[in-house]
Amino acid sequence: MKKLLLLFIALTLNSVQAQEVKTLTYFQNDTLKLDLDLYLPKKKAGEKIPLIMFAFGGGFSGGERTSEKDFGKFMDQNGYAVASISYSLYMKGKDFGCKGTLTEKIKAIQIGVSDMWQATAFLIENADKYNLDTSKIFISGISAGAEIGFHASFWDYKLMNLYKSNLPENFKYKGFIGGSGAIQDINLITKEKAIPMLLAHGNNDDTVPYAAGSHRSCPTNASGWLILFGSYAVYNQMNDLHKDIELITFCGGGHEFSGYLFHEGQKYVLDFVNDVLNGKKFQSHLIVPSNKKGKDSGKYLFCE
Repeated sequence: MKKLLLLFIALTLNSVQAQEVKTLTYFQNDTLKLDLDLYLPKKKAGEKIPLIMFAFGGGFSGGERTSEKDFGKFMDQNGYAVASISYSLYMKGKDFGCKGTLTEKIKAIQIGVSDMWQATAFLIENADKYNLDTSKIFISGISAGAEIGFHASFWDYKLMNLYKSNLPENFKYKGFIGGSGAIQDINLITKEKAIPMLLAHGNNDDTVPYAAGSHRSCPTNASGWLILFGSYAVYNQMNDLHKDIELITFCGGGHEFSGYLFHEGQKYVLDFVNDVLNGKKFQSHLIVPSNKKGKDSGKYLFCE
């Protein structure tokens, strides 16, 4: 009985060790302290670990980095490190909707992106300490976090970074995983800058447009009117460029599917990162039918 108890304790300690989360401060000044949670898998000595950067959703006014613990644990159990970051919630107490100020909305994204770049640079600088493979860094996010991911991948780093230049010259993320995200300018996605993507989006999302449309479905005379290009627009752009893209469309679905890839769809993420690292080429569109009908359902023949 005593031996069984000791074996149980040993197995429990090993399990805890395999799922250890390190909380690290990646940026701090007199007024701001930003942390990240680093989920690390157990690896053999000298074996470098691919890394997935993650940004939570919440309209740049709410949310927290601990919201996707299950995703971090799932990926670390499958050999990937995950860094779930805190970032500046610039819109907290402000209107991020139609009555907001356009420049403030763009500034919120820019600050969040700069924080993501800071977190990425911090982990690159400390890669040896945590055994990370700096040539295999993916970026991911939900909703506002996916907007951070899009812009961190395609904005001009030297032009848009608000902090010191601390990423390696010509740094490029290995791939992007986005739930219900969008980018401000589709033309930023070029043949030279394109990276493999896995995207999921409901085609009736009235918060973040599925194709090209206004953020929060705002009318053109609204002070917070902002045109964004969502997952379907990006999918078409990537197809035109003959670049690797996987899109999951939830027909009739809205913004409630923004977290799908990091909850029910974690296996899609695992397959995606494995495929990218194995050099597999792909262009696919998975259509998930639904009984839900929304204002945009008739626009897409594949959803009829």
